[in-house]
Amino acid sequence: MWRPHDPFRKGQLAIAALFCSLGFQYATWASRLPSIKAHLGLTTAEVGLLLMATGVGAAASFPLVAALMKRLGSRRLALGSAVCLALLLLVLAAAPDYPVALVVMACDGVLVGCLNVAMNAQGAALEVRHGRNAMAKLHATFSGGSLFAALLASGMNAVTSTVAVHFGVATVLLLALAGYARSGLLTRDEAKPGSAEESEAAPADGARRRAGWSLPSRMTLWMCCAMAFGTVTEGAMNDWSALYMKDVAKASAELAPMGIAVVSCMMVVARLFADGWRDRWGDGPIVRLGSALAGVGLALALLSGGVVPALAGFACVGLGIAAVTPCVYVAAAGQGSGVLTLVAAMGTTGLLGGPPVIGFVANACGLVWGLGAVAVSAGIVSLCATQIRWTRSAEPVSGEPAPVDV
Repeated sequence: MWRPHDPFRKGQLAIAALFCSLGFQYATWASRLPSIKAHLGLTTAEVGLLLMATGVGAAASFPLVAALMKRLGSRRLALGSAVCLALLLLVLAAAPDYPVALVVMACDGVLVGCLNVAMNAQGAALEVRHGRNAMAKLHATFSGGSLFAALLASGMNAVTSTVAVHFGVATVLLLALAGYARSGLLTRDEAKPGSAEESEAAPADGARRRAGWSLPSRMTLWMCCAMAFGTVTEGAMNDWSALYMKDVAKASAELAPMGIAVVSCMMVVARLFADGWRDRWGDGPIVRLGSALAGVGLALALLSGGVVPALAGFACVGLGIAAVTPCVYVAAAGQGSGVLTLVAAMGTTGLLGGPPVIGFVANACGLVWGLGAVAVSAGIVSLCATQIRWTRSAEPVSGEPAPVDV
């Protein structure tokens, strides 16, 4: 298989394969929820709990991920969790009843937490080693993987209604992505000079760490908050925009899916350009202004009503929220692997657990109020961003980019 000779591009493509696989795996099982619901005879509430199980697994994974990152490093943890996530699709397809499916989805949340931390640690290390911004483009491949999974699901539905066949094909593709990533990943995680991770390695600091751990700093908590509400905004729009278009904006059945299409397309486009924006303006202004645009744009769309304002508001969300998670991951990685693990766990929890929570709000107060909560979430991200210490742009550890260890 062709690989570039440039060490930066080689590492970038390998890490991108991991991001793509996570988006592909997530969208693959999500696209077959109706079939899984029918096969297991589930109610809508039980499907909601099935989704919640992934969020619970992700939230509970933090201590395990932190230990595995220290023991295995990001490369081995990323590859192991990517392979397990691929095989988990086959287990889900064979689940005989609802309790087994709940356990499988909880395991999926744990593995997503592992891969999420490991692949973002790889992306942050790539930026530090070569002094070039890359995280936004890596996150764009996550969205691209989700889009490819949706197209594959549509094609497989036209050929066969059997979930096991679809998931079998998806598993082969995921294993191929993991195989491609294997030889290009960085074998050593990088820490920025002066970061919390380097400080933890110093003997003087080690003497102050009485029990081997410390409470999160105030800035770490602000990063956790920004990540959680940012992923709630991102995940909720993917899950609820089509329903809003149909039930509230009164769009036709053909036009209703355009809600998620607009959000997804704007996010992919924004992430492809966001690394250049980071070079020019810095991470902090992009997160503050982008999340504010998402919140205000969505709020105005909800107040206006109608199909066109809804699509415009959804476009604002996709454009504004796209760079939030890449920038926060970079800021967290600069504080050490422990901070990155905690922030990533909050991100995975928000992405998987946020949409069901928005569903509870919509069920109690209406879908307009539910998406109103999403607009508030985006506004909270903007406020959190004012309290985070951002780096201007990626800088190499030394004057010259170091070669990638493979």
